[in-house]
Formats: sequence, C-alpha cells, structure tokens
Amino acid sequence: MLLQPVWTFMLGHASLLHSPVFPVFFSLCVYLSCCLPFLLLDALACRWALVRRYKLQPQSSTSWASAWSCLALTLHNHLVFIFPLTVVHWYLRPVHLPQDAPPLPHLLAQVLVCLLLFDFQSFVWHLLHHRIPWLYRTFHKVHHTYTSTSALTTEYSGAWETLSLGFFAAVSPVLLGCHPLTELVFFMVNIWLSVEDHCGYDLPCSTHRLVPFGLYGGARHHDLHHLKSKCNFAPYFTHWDRLAGTLVTQD
Repeated sequence: MLLQPVWTFMLGHASLLHSPVFPVFFSLCVYLSCCLPFLLLDALACRWALVRRYKLQPQSSTSWASAWSCLALTLHNHLVFIFPLTVVHWYLRPVHLPQDAPPLPHLLAQVLVCLLLFDFQSFVWHLLHHRIPWLYRTFHKVHHTYTSTSALTTEYSGAWETLSLGFFAAVSPVLLGCHPLTELVFFMVNIWLSVEDHCGYDLPCSTHRLVPFGLYGGARHHDLHHLKSKCNFAPYFTHWDRLAGTLVTQD
C-alpha cells in the first residue's frame, strides 16, 4: 500500500477535506502553482533568447495588464459561481473519507480513464460551441480573446464555460466511483495539463513529447486552435480530432 502513508496524513486533516471551502481553495492553489513556472518563463523570455526560442509565438509577449485581467476573471468566477455551488454540493453530498488508500495501479488507471472521459466531454462541448455561431458568440468567444496563449489564459472564460468544464471534471470521478485521493490526483493532473495546453511554450519536457505516436496534442496543438479557431477541439488527446477530420498538426 504505497499510498497509505499519504492518505493517513491527509486523514489527519479531515476537517479541512470536509470543509466547503476546500474545493475552491484547492483548485485555485493548484491552478496558480501550475501557472507560476510559465509566468516566470514569460518574464525571462523578454530578455533571454534561450527561453524565447521555445515560445510558440515568439513575437508575442504577456503584459502585466493582460495577466491581471485573466487572474481577475478567474477569481471572480471561482468566488461568484463555483464557491456557492460547492457549498450546495457539500450540503447535499457530504464527503466520505474511507480509511484505506486505493492501490497505486488502480489510482493510475482511473486517473487515465477520467482524463479520457473529460477529453471526450470537452471535445463535444468545444466542437458544438464553434459550429453553432450563437453558442460561440454568447459563451465561448471570451476564451478566444487572446490568440496568443499564456498560462493565465487557461481559465479566461465566461461563467457558463467555467461551470461546464468544472462539471465535466467533477462528474467523471463520480461516474467511476473513484476514491477521494484518486479524485484529487485527477484534478491536479487535469489542471496541470490544461495550463500546459495554454502555456505558449513547446518545451523539451512537454507532455506531447513524452507520449508516443502523436496520441497527445499538447501546447502546440492547442496554440494552433487559438490561431486558426476551426481545428484541434479536443483539449488533450488527438484521436477525436483525427476521427472528426479537425486535426491540424502544423502551421
């Protein structure tokens, strides 16, 4: 039981895990922690060609004004929309914390299945919101304010988009009956991959370079979506875009 010491430590903070504030606090902390390395790269890219060579759009730069605008909208959506819903969810479905941790292989398998489910749900939502002009104008256009992606543009979206993608992320572990620790790991991985998608860098250690056979799109894949708008609708994997004929792999 490799995960049991970790889970036992977390059970020692059960009051925090049971708190209705925890989901929003956890989400924001993980999100900002994931954004921080790329914000540092943005600051260095202005001065160092070595960093700038990895930018997907080298001519672009991230201003403090745009970064603050993105952060302000993220905080607004979390506090005004997500937090009240988490309180309702906390009241209707109290958190159950089992004593035993999940086996590591089981956790990893369920995290992968959750990612695949989220990828499919997001692909369908995303495709519909581009193919139906009213949906795009009303709900999704905000996210395409920036054609040059950067880490903090990840959650630059309206309330409907934020709540829709949040619902997809929350429902997948429930459908699979995941252990709370598995849920937390999935949320962390999902947030990291989403931020990496929008980071604006094609780094040697990027996820799409680690997954073979072009199965994973990554930052380059999603940056093309923000440039062209009519391709690469799946957030992570490439199989749905390949099947739909919407996959574009180069400029």
